[in-house]
Formats: sequence, C-alpha cells, structure tokens
Amino acid sequence: MIVLNVEQGSKEWHNARLGIPTASRFSQIITKTLKPSASATGYMHELLGEWALGEPSNNFSSAFMERGISTEEEAINYYEFEQEEDTKKVGFCLRDDRLVGCSPDRLVGENGGLEIKVPSAKIHIAYLLGSPVADYHAQVQGCLYITGREWWDILSFNPFMPPSLVRCQRDEAFITKLDGYLKIFLDKLSVEKEKLRAMQITGELENYDDFNEIFEGK
Repeated sequence: MIVLNVEQGSKEWHNARLGIPTASRFSQIITKTLKPSASATGYMHELLGEWALGEPSNNFSSAFMERGISTEEEAINYYEFEQEEDTKKVGFCLRDDRLVGCSPDRLVGENGGLEIKVPSAKIHIAYLLGSPVADYHAQVQGCLYITGREWWDILSFNPFMPPSLVRCQRDEAFITKLDGYLKIFLDKLSVEKEKLRAMQITGELENYDDFNEIFEGK
C-alpha cells in the first residue's frame, strides 16, 4: 500500500484520484451478489473523462457533506474514547501499482479502519435498526483489499441520538472476485485510453512518478 499524505477534499486529493477506480465506487464494478455491475461501462467513461480533462467529474460540496465534515471530529473523539483505540488520519491510499485507491476516514491501530457516516435522521434511524450497512459492502471490502487490514468499522453518528457502530470483517470470497473484476476493468480502461490517444486525446497526469514527487517533497 502507498499512502499519499494529502488533505481529503483538497485539490491534491482530487488530483490523486483522477481517472482511477476508488473503493467508494467499487459497487459500480461488482454487485452484492458477486456479479459484474451493469454500471461499469458508465463508470469507466466517467474515469476516462477525468483522465482526458485532468479534472474531477464530481467536485461539489452539499449541505450534508459540510455537516459531515464539521461533525466528524466529534465522531472520532467518541470512537477513540469508547473503543480505547488511536486512529490515524490519512489522505489517499493506493494499491502498490497505483491503479486503484481508497480514502479511509481513519486507520485504526495496526489492523483496522474506520468509515464515518453523519447522515440525516432518517438514514441514521435505518442504521440503528440494522441497515443500510450492507449498502457499503463493496466500499468497505475495497478498503480492506487495498490496505490489507483485517476489519473495518462503520460508525453512523448523530449528536442527538445513540451512535451505531458495526464492525465488518474481511470477506475473502468477495475480495477475490473484486480483484478479478478490477483486473478486467483496468485492462479495458487501458484499451480505451489507447483508442482516445489515437484520436489525439491524452491524459493530463501521465507521469505518476513525477506526480508522486509532489506529495513526497522531492
């Protein structure tokens, strides 16, 4: 795993993610039933657009996102106190070949990770009643796949209601399928890039070694 020490949401963070599949979107590559997702082609076109233009396709901040950012520190303090664990803030984690990545909210100790949700009251109630943790299965397993960690906690936090905390273990069957589908997806992504290059469309961030030097201060 390669860790880029950039601030999540910053220009550098957006640039690091340009044109590569990330765990938060793995559900558009693999379904809960371990089948290829029908959304994969559309997601690939989105990534190719980012690669071609050198700009993120979805760079906006909603009211819920802003609330999540402002409440996240409170959620982390709660988690660290209740779990008696130290957490580590990271920017962007890449697979060793730099072709896929994830943005953990926190890494926990030596073996875990943490995903923080600060949803609406309606969604938080759903967490308390047992859902929708399954909706994030691909994202969580993707984070475990990239980081090599053993477990991942999902914390839904609302300052006015009890929190919901669910620990997810590695699903090796899912991770094996994910790895296979990612290989197919990335191979196809490479082929499509060559087609675009033939049309004189070239990506803005081709030299990943030079790009990484930005973050390492070389």
